[in-house]
Amino acid sequence: MSPRSVFVTGGNRGIGLAVARAFAAQGDRVAVSYRTGESPEGFLGVQCDVTETDSLDAAFGKIEAEQGPVDVLVANAGIMRDKLTLAMSDEDFTGLLDTNLVGPFRCARRAIPGMLEKRWGRLLFISSFSGMLGSPGQANYAASKTGLTGLARSLARELGKRGITANVVAPGFIDTDMVATVSPRRRQEYLSMTALGRPGRPEEVANVVRFLAGQDASFVTGAFIPVSGGLGMGI
Repeated sequence: MSPRSVFVTGGNRGIGLAVARAFAAQGDRVAVSYRTGESPEGFLGVQCDVTETDSLDAAFGKIEAEQGPVDVLVANAGIMRDKLTLAMSDEDFTGLLDTNLVGPFRCARRAIPGMLEKRWGRLLFISSFSGMLGSPGQANYAASKTGLTGLARSLARELGKRGITANVVAPGFIDTDMVATVSPRRRQEYLSMTALGRPGRPEEVANVVRFLAGQDASFVTGAFIPVSGGLGMGI
């Protein structure tokens, strides 16, 4: 395939950065969004907030001008606001959903017109094992990640006849900055439920995302694919 225009939200660290590097390694033109900090070297950096439509429009405009309409969207940006339900405010819940669920919807809605014109596109949503298992203190986070499956499958049905696929990748316990704050006790609980007995690497998630964006996965859409080392098998 010729070099494609790829956009990875939250692509300045962790899984997002690994995904961006995986696409760049095969010659694709890759843009990454970041809300704070700096863009990693070697990519088109676009500073934006997925909760603000105007900010996203500006980011897409820059990407389209620099590397063409987005062919592959990887909606990875997300936040965590862990609290037990009785201590969780409305803003703790709805604010997180605005980033983790409505944000990917906004990104997909903005990317779809260009994909329709080409009659080809890949929409990829990064979920989490906790979206299916549930987790104490993560009612908001788990709800947002579960919602991505409904979003992707609805888009898969709407857009499939136009050559556009939509899939969900659900990482398990992956060694990233986000999980570095997990307590040793909770870390051991997750590893004890992981069949492979070890945490995953961001690159292992990125390889699956890259596969789903390629021609070898042209007949895969509406799928929920765990990359979890066996954590949550059968769910």
